[in-house]
Amino acid sequence: MKSDEILRRISELKEEKNAVILAHNYARAEVQDNADLVGDSFALSQAAVDLDADMIVFAGVHFMAESAYILSPQKTVLLPDADAGCPMADMVTVEALREAKKQYPDAAVVCYVNSSAAVKAESDVCCTSANAKEVVAAIEENEILFVPDKNLGHYISTLTDKKIHFWNGFCPIHQQITEFDVLTAKAKHPSAVFLAHPECRPEVLKHADGIFSTAGIIKYAAAADEKEFIIGTEQEMMHKLMKDSPNKSFYPVSKYAYCSTMKMATLPAILNALETGNTKITVPEDIRVKAKKSLDRMLAAVPK
Repeated sequence: MKSDEILRRISELKEEKNAVILAHNYARAEVQDNADLVGDSFALSQAAVDLDADMIVFAGVHFMAESAYILSPQKTVLLPDADAGCPMADMVTVEALREAKKQYPDAAVVCYVNSSAAVKAESDVCCTSANAKEVVAAIEENEILFVPDKNLGHYISTLTDKKIHFWNGFCPIHQQITEFDVLTAKAKHPSAVFLAHPECRPEVLKHADGIFSTAGIIKYAAAADEKEFIIGTEQEMMHKLMKDSPNKSFYPVSKYAYCSTMKMATLPAILNALETGNTKITVPEDIRVKAKKSLDRMLAAVPK
């Protein structure tokens, strides 16, 4: 089927089933261009609550679709490709987390939203890369077990006096960005501002002019007076940045910062999900209720 036919059929099915397409900032450019909303994972899940839709097609990975379902269980949530997982989310299991909680009985478990529903259910409070500092500051405990991203945890540890225990997890895409990559990019573009995602290594972040979530990077670049930016995150961000700020120049810090699982949401896969409904994502109700509590605690600590 040709691309224009795929888009026509997607449009028909969206109207027929009262569906919307949500695309993460790392989704393919053509998917972003045909989505109803583009953003970071949790902002999209929050938006799903308010959207007047019966069906959500989440062009992202599994934990993102789970989060949308946790917040909107009355809606049908589809993942274009059921195998689209997140390696970092897979680095923490409920069983391993329970053992770690025994090791640190006085620590509050702060769980990055990039995690499974079951791990969220086992945690005290969730956070995003945008609000982790505020979440950690808001909770009563002075000892934190931060899961699963050690790099985000380390970054937050530099912003608080609380004791933080790091889980040995990471995003492979951000982990592979090296200090050499940054120095090389800076030498090539000496006038550019370096904006980095906090999932990057500490030695990368020390060179950053700004450390932000994907949404934060987009917002900063749009408002800044500077015209050139080196971007330290997944390379598909270039599409959104250039679309929002066409008068500015953006350079990926590494051409290898490419998340293959985020690219599994193709237009044909979206069409298949809408046609068949075979990739529906649900969460067992007992887990969903507990996971929602950790998300609700985050929202209470850091209101919109």
